[in-house]
Amino acid sequence: MTQGPDGGTAGGGRSEGIPLGKIGGVPVTLAWSWFVIAAAIVLLFGPQVARALPELGSPGAYAVALGYALLLLLSVLAHELAHALTAQAWKWPTPRIVLTLWGGHTQFGDVNATPGRSLVVALAGPAANFLLALAGRLVLPFFEPGTVGWLLTDIFVWANVLVAIFNVLPGLPLDGGRIVESAVWKATGVQEKGTIAAGWAGRIIAAALVAAVFIPPYLQGETPGLSLVIITALVSGFLWMGASASISNARLRLRLPEVSAGSLMEPARQLPTGTPVSEARRLAADCPPGTVLVVTGPTGRPEAVVDPGAMSSVPAHLALQTPVNAVARALAAGAYVPDAATGQELIQYLSQLTGSEYAVINREGTVVGLLRQSAVVAAVTGRRPKTSS
Repeated sequence: MTQGPDGGTAGGGRSEGIPLGKIGGVPVTLAWSWFVIAAAIVLLFGPQVARALPELGSPGAYAVALGYALLLLLSVLAHELAHALTAQAWKWPTPRIVLTLWGGHTQFGDVNATPGRSLVVALAGPAANFLLALAGRLVLPFFEPGTVGWLLTDIFVWANVLVAIFNVLPGLPLDGGRIVESAVWKATGVQEKGTIAAGWAGRIIAAALVAAVFIPPYLQGETPGLSLVIITALVSGFLWMGASASISNARLRLRLPEVSAGSLMEPARQLPTGTPVSEARRLAADCPPGTVLVVTGPTGRPEAVVDPGAMSSVPAHLALQTPVNAVARALAAGAYVPDAATGQELIQYLSQLTGSEYAVINREGTVVGLLRQSAVVAAVTGRRPKTSS
């Protein structure tokens, strides 16, 4: 499966897994979660191998089952490398491949994709698995049926067939979801609309998987086995969550162009540091209701925001001697953005700043508004900002 763009991870955090080095210049990491599925495969297939080849004994049977897990890992790695190397042909930055509990994913940086290229990169993974299955099928006749080599080659063939077929199902987060995404993207000219359509297709696949497992046995008065129920719940849950995440991300990207500092800011007026509270009160009275007062430093840069409650609490006889700085809360260093900043540009500005309030300045460097982090989050997520009681 593919994943992009890559948001990256902060350095110094807990290790995500074991670095396996670079292949084709792309770092490969084996996530800790992979060991969970490896253990499950060994425990599930070990007894089956023991029954098929009793001469191996339990240790040998479980060793062969571990070979199953490693061959599946190899299949997934080939799948993800096909994504990565195809993407590199179009100069797409590929930060890393991560092999996980659910198989793996290839992360991409910011790319200038088209419907056709996106589809080719996505389907390169399943194509690699079909080729591996074909190669295994050609090798299989060289082994005696019922031997360890025959069993491992046979499972290698079936593992690649299943990985390929599963991933070409037409719904996100599976690679086949790019078929739906690319078709809608090509028809509408908007990638996000394609992603939303493909996400809904992924949800339908998840629901259909549950129905296929539960409805036929129910009609026959039977119940599916516990192991099948658990596997179905895990796979369908993974598909549903991945599809939902794709839909949410696409809706967020659709809203981004409408998000701008100028439209989200509260109106503001600036006044220089050291201004008496009495003068600040007169300025506030002359401004339209809801106007925020922002204190600027000697260089004209915004430094603080006047607290109306604190300003009103200053006694009248002290208002002339009290500087407005005493009733203002400081802004973080450099916490100001241009009023023309919109969409991704605005998000990038804010990601480099600390604090939750930002002065908004025009081209002349004059403060014209105050932007609150909660307003930006609400606009991006489509949720109303929380208000304190």
